Amino acid sequence: MSFTQKSSYTYDEIITCGEGTMFGKGNPQLPLPPMLMFDRITNVSVDGGANGKGVIEAEFDINPDLWFFKCHFKGDPVMPGCLGLDALWQLLGFHLGWRGEEGSGRALGLGELKLTGMITPDVKLVKYVVDIKRVMSGKLVLGVGDGTMYADGEKVYSAKGLKVGLFDNSSEE
Repeated sequence: MSFTQKSSYTYDEIITCGEGTMFGKGNPQLPLPPMLMFDRITNVSVDGGANGKGVIEAEFDINPDLWFFKCHFKGDPVMPGCLGLDALWQLLGFHLGWRGEEGSGRALGLGELKLTGMITPDVKLVKYVVDIKRVMSGKLVLGVGDGTMYADGEKVYSAKGLKVGLFDNSSEE
């Protein structure tokens, strides 16, 4: 298995990450649909971003038939806030794998979250941006970043101090 680092990824390519084949067994992996919260990664780099330490950006096409609109809330459909937050964690974990870090990814928390808008069925495009603040590589691999989510260009979520860790789970097999 040989991973080739690129600056963007299609839907089919990120599905291979969800299947566990992109970065190899036991390494960062995205969830599969319907929990995968983006359709493509449009930019990923080890430098750049607000802090000059890396950035990852992705997009999610919204349509009224998405599964969560049918159940959250009946008569008042809205994307659950936790799904947008999870997308930001998903992207931070992907960034760690993309950098060559090893281990299974787990969200470890965040410092602050502000929700200033909603994703409703009339939104067309969600954009996520995670600016990397720090990556620590050692016995524990830890990524820290700040995330922003946009609905049709308007900022609707701001997450400060997102944390994702990578853990060796080879003893669990």
